[in-house]
Amino acid sequence: MQEMNRSALGFSMLFLAGAMNGSFALPMKFTRKWAWENTWAIWTLFALFLFPFLLAYITVPQLNSAYSQAGVWVVSLVAACGAGWGIAQVLFGLAVEAIGIALTFSVVLGLSAALGSLIPLFRLHPDEVVSPAGLAAIAGVALVLVGVGLCAVAGRKREAARGTTKARTSVTGGLVFCALSGVLASLMNFGLALGGPILEAVQKNGAPKLWSPNAVFFPLMLAGGLPNLVYCIYLMRKNNTANRFREVGSASHWFLVAFMAVAWFGSTILYGASTTTLGQLGTVLAWPLFMSLIVITASICGASTGEWKGAGRQPFRIMAAGVGVLIVAIFVLALSSQMR
Repeated sequence: MQEMNRSALGFSMLFLAGAMNGSFALPMKFTRKWAWENTWAIWTLFALFLFPFLLAYITVPQLNSAYSQAGVWVVSLVAACGAGWGIAQVLFGLAVEAIGIALTFSVVLGLSAALGSLIPLFRLHPDEVVSPAGLAAIAGVALVLVGVGLCAVAGRKREAARGTTKARTSVTGGLVFCALSGVLASLMNFGLALGGPILEAVQKNGAPKLWSPNAVFFPLMLAGGLPNLVYCIYLMRKNNTANRFREVGSASHWFLVAFMAVAWFGSTILYGASTTTLGQLGTVLAWPLFMSLIVITASICGASTGEWKGAGRQPFRIMAAGVGVLIVAIFVLALSSQMR
């Protein structure tokens, strides 16, 4: 009974995390006086530098001691995964520019869901691969890929129906950026999985198990923030948009971006906490669930804000089918958590 209660708590946190992450970017619709790079630079400072630092030192006692106990190698591995994840965000932006949002979203989230789940399964839990739980997890990941793929097809058809499809300068290059971003994006989950010694150290020092992932997220996000910030500074210099921070009437943008950072960072913390409640395969099961819930929430937000208006019935039906497959994937992955 206690195990079932812990799983229920974990899935509740995951659902909330997915809803927050899938909708965190909505305030960007109202930061019109800033360029994308202005918004993303401030978001990076809040979400990847300030908040992880504050939360780690507030919730985790003897944090520096825990890093020493875990060892430089482990902390460096986590940071390297974070840097790779940060580069993935830059490549995501380049892919969107080359091949569009729909296809980019599909490939990146699909690869990230698959690799972010299967690498920890095969690397850290090889004995579970052919178990009922492992096979169910693999089946759930496969359904995630199908569901995200259907959502991408719907997005492409929507663009075509609304006449927004344009010639891309380099489709091949865009797909390369997209594939690299998808592979590197999964490193956030892999970094959390590799941070096991840090989790053990902070728990020995008295940190609650639920908050212990904050000690892993700190070096992971700090390293991930650097490529994002460097890329934003490059864009501001290239596009001469650094002066947009002083635009008249843009004071509210700071609060909107801070809200974005709270929603995104909060979703990530909830995701990390949920992995501690789902047993041995926590990082294996939670990641594809998280990705699925993000896509579902983003699809609902898009539909409610008129993004599918004028696209016709077929694209919307395909999108609904994709969301349906993702919901089935959630049930399969939830079932696998009870088969250990």
